[in-house]
Amino acid sequence: MFGQFKTLPQLLDFFKDDATCIAYWEQARWRGNVTCPHCKAEKPYKTNRGYKCTNRACQKKFSALTGSIFANTKLPLRTWFAATYLCTSHKKGISSLQLSRMLGIHQKSSWFLLHRIRQMLKDRMPVVLEGIIEADESFVGGKNKNRHWDKKVKGSQGRSRKDKTPVVGLVARGGKVVTFVTADTDKETLHQIIDNNVANGATIVTDAYHSYRGLDENYKHVIVKHTAGNFFVHRENGVDYHTQHIEGYWSSIKRGYVGVYHYMSPKHLQRYCDEYAFRYNTRTITDQERFEQAILLGIGTHLRYDTLIGKS
Repeated sequence: MFGQFKTLPQLLDFFKDDATCIAYWEQARWRGNVTCPHCKAEKPYKTNRGYKCTNRACQKKFSALTGSIFANTKLPLRTWFAATYLCTSHKKGISSLQLSRMLGIHQKSSWFLLHRIRQMLKDRMPVVLEGIIEADESFVGGKNKNRHWDKKVKGSQGRSRKDKTPVVGLVARGGKVVTFVTADTDKETLHQIIDNNVANGATIVTDAYHSYRGLDENYKHVIVKHTAGNFFVHRENGVDYHTQHIEGYWSSIKRGYVGVYHYMSPKHLQRYCDEYAFRYNTRTITDQERFEQAILLGIGTHLRYDTLIGKS
């Protein structure tokens, strides 16, 4: 990459016009070796609007935006880059209303823009977690006591799914987190998620929820009983087993729910979880490095508005 920016004003000064943004994106995407996004052929013809493939079987015209999240966008790349920087650098996220005010665009445009950014932040190359893995489930939704009297839901306390959506999370000690929006937290569901994402023989640390029973067949299963203020088990070989990391991850999502978004639709909840997981997994790098990683995830990603709202 080229250019240095540590703040939003510095980013906007650097991306001063569309030509600079295109040059930056071409360098980020192709590293000086332009290839056709349709057939992967190299050394295309340069045209006044982009490129044309030299492969006789293809010969398609394309630009640097083709085959990326930016394809067919009506917004300037400068706006895209600023929105990506804000979304990835704000610890609890940024609302579409706040983004629209900061960037001078319509709220509906910023809402669609943020969901496309979340789409590209999705982890498309999951890895099998190893070592000590903390597993937990949470229920995302508003509190009944905060609702107007005519919108309260009876029997929605605790783990009720009447007005909340279950989310399962796994975090490797000192590593990455993965989250999954699920229909339930039954034993079969939780075990399947763990089997798909955790290496056999790893150590799984959970609370005493009954759906985790039986994990000791393939893993070392350590249970932390969250009673009487006990959030730690005994130390074994100098290691404390607890679920503090995954609990901290849930707290960041719930603080964002209450303080930033106020509502996360169950239909879009997985994208919100992907947004928080990306920030958590890149917590040790700078805002600029996180921005650069996020931008590159836009290659091969697309989200149509009709798909987003469920019309196609």
